[in-house]
Amino acid sequence: MRLLLAGALALIGTLTLPAMGQTAPTETDMQILAQKVKADKKLLVDVNLHLTDAEAKGFWPIYDAYQKDLEGVDGRILKVISAYADAYNAGPIPNDLAKHLIAEYLDIQQDEAKMDRSYVPKLSEVLPGAKVARYLQIETKIRAVVRYELAGRIPLIQ
Repeated sequence: MRLLLAGALALIGTLTLPAMGQTAPTETDMQILAQKVKADKKLLVDVNLHLTDAEAKGFWPIYDAYQKDLEGVDGRILKVISAYADAYNAGPIPNDLAKHLIAEYLDIQQDEAKMDRSYVPKLSEVLPGAKVARYLQIETKIRAVVRYELAGRIPLIQ
């Protein structure tokens, strides 16, 4: 688990988001960053999951599909953050917008939980229960570190 935490922190060390009011990174910068994070995360999962050859053959296609679905979730989160950043930089956030952003974020969380539940049966077909749980723990820990980093960079609403 120490390796997992160290890997997650190293992964986060590659994430650099602009502070509110600064120039956003270019699309090319974000693509390069996404490729690096994707490769580092896959290595982190591989090192910590200890798959047999037979398990790996079934697991990695499911992992890739899950990561693709997570990209959709992450894209939605980034849209909410971007909308908040734009509003924050323009001045006080109107109550209606604040309520909309809250609702959107809660919808994203709910959809992510549904997505996680939908992958458990798929993973259970190729991995024993303990490894399914371990994989979900790894994903949860990585996402928690990412969200912690994001939270630290997003100022409280005024």
